[in-house]
Amino acid sequence: MGLGGIHIWHLLILLVVVVLVFGSKRLAGAGEDLGTAIKDFRKALRDDDTQPK
Repeated sequence: MGLGGIHIWHLLILLVVVVLVFGSKRLAGAGEDLGTAIKDFRKALRDDDTQPK
């Protein structure tokens, strides 16, 4: 069973289509960029909390 009528097979087919359209290298680069952005965002939040107001 899936969520809202979306089954695991639908998600797998969608994943295959996305990989075919964008390519694995491009998806890996996007994942790396997203990870870097999240890391920088968390660092900015920590730095903001440590500065006196």
